[in-house]
Amino acid sequence: MYKLGLYLLLMLPLGSWAQNVDEMGGRIEAHRADGQVVAFPNLKTDFKVDIQGDLVNVDVIQQFHNPLAEALNVQYLFPLNQDAAVHQMEMRVGDEIIRAQIDEVKAAEKTFTAAKQAGKSAALLKQARPNMFTQDIANLMPDMLITVKLSYVQTLDKTEGDYQLVLPLVVGPRFQPAHAGVESNADSSTQAGNWQLEQLPDYPPVPSLSKPEYIDPERVSIEIQLNAGMEIQQLQSRSHQLQISAPDKQQRQIKLAANRVIDNQDFVLSYRLAGANTQAGLLSNHDGKQGYFSVLLEPPAVPNAAQISAREMVFVLDCSGSMSGQPLDASKAFMRKALQQLRPSDSFRIIRFSDSVTEFSSAPMPATQQNIQAGIRYTNHLHGDGGTYMSSGIKQALSVPVPKGAIRLVTFLTDGYIGNETEILRMIRQLIGQARLFSIGVGAGPNRYLLDEMAHMGRGFSRYIDPTSAYEAIVEELSQRLQSPVLTDIQIDWGDLQVSDVMPVKIPDLFAGQSVRIQGRYQRGGKERVQVKGRVKGAKATLPLVIDLANQPSDSGQAVSLLWARAAIKQRMRWLNSPFAKRPNNLSDTQLQTQITELGLSHALVTRWTAFVAVSEQVYNQNPSQAQSTQVPLPAVKGVSSKAYSNPSTTPRATQPAFSGKAAPEPAFIFGLLMMVLIYLGFIWRRV
Repeated sequence: MYKLGLYLLLMLPLGSWAQNVDEMGGRIEAHRADGQVVAFPNLKTDFKVDIQGDLVNVDVIQQFHNPLAEALNVQYLFPLNQDAAVHQMEMRVGDEIIRAQIDEVKAAEKTFTAAKQAGKSAALLKQARPNMFTQDIANLMPDMLITVKLSYVQTLDKTEGDYQLVLPLVVGPRFQPAHAGVESNADSSTQAGNWQLEQLPDYPPVPSLSKPEYIDPERVSIEIQLNAGMEIQQLQSRSHQLQISAPDKQQRQIKLAANRVIDNQDFVLSYRLAGANTQAGLLSNHDGKQGYFSVLLEPPAVPNAAQISAREMVFVLDCSGSMSGQPLDASKAFMRKALQQLRPSDSFRIIRFSDSVTEFSSAPMPATQQNIQAGIRYTNHLHGDGGTYMSSGIKQALSVPVPKGAIRLVTFLTDGYIGNETEILRMIRQLIGQARLFSIGVGAGPNRYLLDEMAHMGRGFSRYIDPTSAYEAIVEELSQRLQSPVLTDIQIDWGDLQVSDVMPVKIPDLFAGQSVRIQGRYQRGGKERVQVKGRVKGAKATLPLVIDLANQPSDSGQAVSLLWARAAIKQRMRWLNSPFAKRPNNLSDTQLQTQITELGLSHALVTRWTAFVAVSEQVYNQNPSQAQSTQVPLPAVKGVSSKAYSNPSTTPRATQPAFSGKAAPEPAFIFGLLMMVLIYLGFIWRRV
């Protein structure tokens, strides 16, 4: 009780923010109710992207500027692609350029703290989620620039025949259920020690900004050099206006039409290549001791004949506050199309969740026209409000028995703005059975890491709808893709190739329009006819694939080994997000953490337990104890309702990126705090 009362007393000042935000001479300020002014540092971010075939090298250049008359210690929360292998960092301050060193997180934090206390400038890069990172800057002096360059590699996804590059630019809010990790009916491993490591850092809350006019509108620039190796067709971005030049048919030089933009939505670029190439999607490199490869596997083309077994189509809609408005409107548009695509042999369920969960019907409804129209009317009347208790929707969808003779296909529509990802992934792994789960991410900056992992755990696929753009064509296409898998029970006969450490360990089922990337190591290269074996609609099938693995260093060089190491880390994180009984050899959290740490250190990759730290030689701050600590302000996600940011008590402080510029804390929240403080004081009075 004492700790609770102390916590509430510490929290009380949060209610005093009268969040009137002004921008004065390039300086962003927040004025508290007590008259105190809190200022924020400025940030510019430049993305330099080089695409060679389907290999992507990205430099992220972050420039921090202190416009104040006092030294600052700065913290910045930002997203990266969930599959990014972050392998290098350097810091520039004054005339110094410092190459960052990889180390275990605790050791890196110790180095950073010592540098901060000594008055040296320093930078510390840590991973909070696979798609969410923090950059700490120590001793950013008045009118000083500190530039940090991060480098990462990734491969391109291929969906529906299009290659797609995603550069996440904005961190969305995260709802943390009051009993996260307790309400799940997954096994007791949900309470394991690594669960605490899944929580976001506990930042002091700041009245960050939601309206573009309150933030420098020229925060981000993007430049892309694309060399596809084949003729490029249909290049476009639904998220941003582009300026494109074409030196030849295989190359494009791409910039933002506006040069610089505010970072309130993800950047998405897609393009299609002419013709076919059996080597497209294959990367390999041999360093003289061993080789690494990465190959893209696509399903065979088969007729879309109606499957023999009936389907139970389960639609789960996130109706929380963050989905209010445009996101829920897009979800409803998808539902109308999907329901109209049902077959006469299908049955369907519609589940909505927020603070609670409700269902359209008490039992699966036959897909008659009358029932479909009733389902559409039910969907049209849904609205968004409350918290994101995703586990309740998952339980409702997966816990009840599947109708006899039917296959269950679950479609989950959400922005993924939650803080308890581990609990959700373990629950899906525990309950999925023979069902398939499709995750449809709805939003301009959805939680792609969670949605991709939900689909992986559910042996389905993930797709994305940006509700702030023209999404009708995407909705139409996705509604037609909810079919059974094309290729199942996949295994690969590598022939005479001596391959090992292949990731993913279990190859997921493939659906029409989907692809999966296989990565591994090998001893001897050469051209080999590989047999991809599986089942197509229940019948055995073999898909031949000719690959040619390098026997010497290739142009892709170190990148291929980094991609393999990143895939190996991802596989171990998936085991960490699984119940103990479903891990190989019942690996413990500690064992998996050790393996991930070793992979991070040996390949110089940022992971949950490894970090980059850079420290200047020169002392820049003679009075480091006087430096003020603050955060870089973040914009709200484009199209996300203010309801998503309205209650600090339910949002992790690390991810409160966007209170409305004029919003004050909810009166009920302040009243509740005051009541709890009075209860605490009464408790102390009774003890006295």
